[in-house]
Amino acid sequence: MVKVAVVILNWNGRKYLEEFLPTVLKHSKSSTTEIFVADNGSTDDSIAFLTAEYPDVKQILFEKNYGFAEGYNQALNQIDAEYFLILNSDIEVTKNWIDPLVNVLDSNPLIAGVSPKILAYDSNGFFEYAGAGGGFIDKFGYAFCRGRIFDTIESDYGQYNNKIDVFWTTGACMLVRSELFKLSGGFDADFFAHFEEIDYCWRMKNRGYRFVYNPESFVYHVGGGTLPKTNPLKTYLNYRNNLTCLYKNLPPETLKRTIFIRLLLDGLSSFRFIIKFKIADFFAIIKAHFHFYAQIPKLKKFRDSEERFLNRKVHNEIYQGNIVKEYFVKKRISFAALKWNPERN
Repeated sequence: MVKVAVVILNWNGRKYLEEFLPTVLKHSKSSTTEIFVADNGSTDDSIAFLTAEYPDVKQILFEKNYGFAEGYNQALNQIDAEYFLILNSDIEVTKNWIDPLVNVLDSNPLIAGVSPKILAYDSNGFFEYAGAGGGFIDKFGYAFCRGRIFDTIESDYGQYNNKIDVFWTTGACMLVRSELFKLSGGFDADFFAHFEEIDYCWRMKNRGYRFVYNPESFVYHVGGGTLPKTNPLKTYLNYRNNLTCLYKNLPPETLKRTIFIRLLLDGLSSFRFIIKFKIADFFAIIKAHFHFYAQIPKLKKFRDSEERFLNRKVHNEIYQGNIVKEYFVKKRISFAALKWNPERN
């Protein structure tokens, strides 16, 4: 069994494979590491290119697009490795990027996953949206990072160069324990894409495991390559999956109140889209809510099945304020402005 399997999920991403795979191979060659590309039914010439230019890279081929969540589930179930390194195809890795991540998991069996510092590929010196300097959420399920709150991205001047426990590690680049990933069922396939890594981390934290950000490793991420931010499908997936994640993982004593408040906040958010004449995004939120309501019976069954061995609690890495209010009303647009240190909670 190999120590680390680096697994890149591809969908019509020949240009990213051509640009970034050479660097992955250059900085990942080791007797303990193998590189895999899992293809989600691409209709471009990704696989022809990969076969011709990189015949030694192992391929896992699917006949259709399973999305990010189930695509990785299907791929990782076919790989025998101690650790899975989930890596987006639009990431440029750096020298010695793997060892600092492996060292974290090797150090403590209760650490289920670790991510590096995520910097923006095309914005010199800035963090990248998906992960930045470590992922957190507030008590209403709004995700943010050290280095990124909503659309405000900070420049990196070393302010987040400390290793720290986080609430979630980014699916753009995360090293996880293969045994835990498989035993837990992996990502929730119903999510398709977006928020599935946060749901996974929350489920594992409810079981007593930890997640860590380690800036000794850093990578550069393009972001939005497969599904641009302007696509209403992205809006739909984010809102639906966020509500689903809350319902699955919140402690019972806060579940109903939190969901109710979150529904009100989403209503306000939908009207912001109308004001901006983004009508398709407005209807995407409406659709997301109706689909969330429809799956509540299934989510109740999930909670019942997990309850017998879970100890749901309020985790230190959940910000107990309202990040929406902090950002839009109080204009606290940076992590430092929150005056919150999750390490001291």
